[in-house]
Amino acid sequence: MKNILIYILLIGFLISCSGIKKPKKPENLISKEEMVNILIDMSLLSSAKGINKSIIENNGIVPESYIYTKHQIDSLQFIESNEYYTYNLNEYQDIIKRVTDSLIKLREEYSTLAEKENQEKKKMDSIKRSKRKNKGFLLEDIEPVKSEN
Repeated sequence: MKNILIYILLIGFLISCSGIKKPKKPENLISKEEMVNILIDMSLLSSAKGINKSIIENNGIVPESYIYTKHQIDSLQFIESNEYYTYNLNEYQDIIKRVTDSLIKLREEYSTLAEKENQEKKKMDSIKRSKRKNKGFLLEDIEPVKSEN
């Protein structure tokens, strides 16, 4: 996740320092909001690829193609938009900050969800243990308490 962001920032730095003319604003410029969403998806897929590479490969998922299809863009549109934003460093820093903030929020949400699932699992395990412990114990086996009259 961090590697992609570092890579993108490095590209932006190299482009801005190389004396290249300011790129023209592409006609089909990806909006900042959509660029944030694309970079979030790229980071998530990159992380998933590192953890579950075989699952991704076995399902025939090509991360870049998946992202382009999902966001209805092509590679050229992404490259041109990315180049434009990296040259305009203030805009790109804003995009990267929003991506980072969103990823942190997602991590917190998933951590909370995982904790709730873990608590529910412990509760279910406790119920299963209790059922096993009481297995064979039936209500008919209980003798009624006789009152002393």
